[in-house]
Amino acid sequence: MKTRDRLEAILERLAARAGEERVFMKLYAEAARAAADAADARVRAGLSLGPLDGVIVSIKDLLDVRGEPTLAGSLMRREAAPAQDDALVVKRLRRAGTVILGKTAMTEFAFTALGINPHYGTPGNAADPTLIPGGSSSGAGVSAAEGTSDIAIGSDTGGSVRVPAALNGVVGFKPTARRVPLDGAFPLSPSLDSLGPLARTVSACIAADAVMAGKEPAGLAPLSLAGLRIGVPRGRLLEHCDGVVTTAFGDALGRLAAAGARIGDLVLDDLLAGMRDATRAASIAAIEGAEIHADWLSAGARVAVDHHVSGSLGRAMQVPAVTYIRTMRRRAELTAAMDERLSAVDLIVLPATPIVAQPIAEMLADGMHGNRIEGLLLRNTQVANQFDLCALSLPMPGSALPAGLMLVGRHGHDRRLLAAGLAVEAMLKS
Repeated sequence: MKTRDRLEAILERLAARAGEERVFMKLYAEAARAAADAADARVRAGLSLGPLDGVIVSIKDLLDVRGEPTLAGSLMRREAAPAQDDALVVKRLRRAGTVILGKTAMTEFAFTALGINPHYGTPGNAADPTLIPGGSSSGAGVSAAEGTSDIAIGSDTGGSVRVPAALNGVVGFKPTARRVPLDGAFPLSPSLDSLGPLARTVSACIAADAVMAGKEPAGLAPLSLAGLRIGVPRGRLLEHCDGVVTTAFGDALGRLAAAGARIGDLVLDDLLAGMRDATRAASIAAIEGAEIHADWLSAGARVAVDHHVSGSLGRAMQVPAVTYIRTMRRRAELTAAMDERLSAVDLIVLPATPIVAQPIAEMLADGMHGNRIEGLLLRNTQVANQFDLCALSLPMPGSALPAGLMLVGRHGHDRRLLAAGLAVEAMLKS
């Protein structure tokens, strides 16, 4: 099918729900049509700009698009100065021939994992609209799952690509931090932020990652599962799992073993405890986020910010600089220890989230319950950010609601992890 025809089908679908749209914050219909026509013209001429040529892409609402303010899910940003240029990843995606359809919804300032935004509304989960979509890349997860984009670009500071990927049943990739440039992306935590794709296949994520990272989109062969050393972090990261997640995870491990993978337990609880101790005063994301938002936090004026966001940032504002410096020094030590620990395996495998998507109404009705659920959603994914690793979430078959299988690789081993992801994806679909 022609790119323009696919685009028009999506636009028609979005027009039919325009009065209740929650997935997209903004559409670039005419620009997308022009890009689609150009892609179709290249096909007719026998030309191609690469594997992303004519691919329909959505971008998270924290990426700059020239000439408009970047809202980052916040009412405060509506009066911000227009961006002077596109974010670097947006430029690279355009040059690769993608059709950028629009900006997707997100939680305010990318700060929470439930996917709820009190200002602009919350996208319903693609599997059941009464359930949370996961965040902070909420619209990205739903868009990729429902097919209103081929690839959705999100950001991941503690799991914001992988949580919505897992809860909506798509693939989500968090690259090693700084692999993909953050220029033109509204920050949450510069030490932890990563930009990554969500899509329905690993191969689509591979192509998007290469373009975003400024690499030649070279093909990857699936890694052989026979003899692959897989570590399973028995202990804290496997506690309090939903029954459906436990069953799906056990089935996935059984399939890996049947394919010849060498599966063994891997002890990580000591390193996780060390990181908990190091961040006891406040999370790294909260401290760095408080610095970014210090002006309005210090002003003391009433501002229209989600109280979950303003409360966490406000508390982090009180953390002394010496505490932050010591936290980051300790993080560097723990990151080195984790890298050494992971040298004994090819990758870690665990559930991306220990639970499936929960009802939106329950999160809104009981703040304490919502906080507990958010903690569970972030528990496993944030390990990759805290210890500076790369990670990939894949849909696990066999559960009534979507659940994700997370593969975690060492720092900088992104391509090897993605090659393993190709093999595991094929195994899960067989």
